[in-house]
Amino acid sequence: MAPSAPRTRAAAALRMKQITLDNQSCTIRRLRVQLATERRGLATIKKEHESTQVALDSSHKTIVGLTEIGLCMSKKVERMKAKKRHTRESHMECHHKWQARIQEAEDSLQAQHLIIEALVEDKDSLLQIIQGLQEAIGAPAPFDDEWEEEPEEDLEEEEIEEIPVGEGEIVDE
Repeated sequence: MAPSAPRTRAAAALRMKQITLDNQSCTIRRLRVQLATERRGLATIKKEHESTQVALDSSHKTIVGLTEIGLCMSKKVERMKAKKRHTRESHMECHHKWQARIQEAEDSLQAQHLIIEALVEDKDSLLQIIQGLQEAIGAPAPFDDEWEEEPEEDLEEEEIEEIPVGEGEIVDE
């Protein structure tokens, strides 16, 4: 039995080696399939990464563009605010000037009104003095039965025209 035992052992060893080789071949095939799957996955990931990078670059350009537009709009808004402020200041300055002119005109009218009232009072006193003088000398009153009331506007205009300014003084007797 001695000679056949080594054959059996050798055959068993060969079988074991063959089984080990078959297992390794199987493992290699399995690892190759797994490697191919991983490569396909990596290629997909690379494509996704590239498309993500393109989208990111596009988003960055859009953000830069929008930022520039925003800055431009901010500058325009600031210019518009400054223009509005300047317009408001100009309007207020003009308003104050017109108010001053109106006040000046009202003051002038008030002064003219006071002068007119003083002139009317002077006219009345002069008429009384004239009537007194006419009565003193016995002359008829110039306004008896001929006096007609005229509209007040016309009276004021005529009163101003009738009174000579700066002529001599009338002295009471």
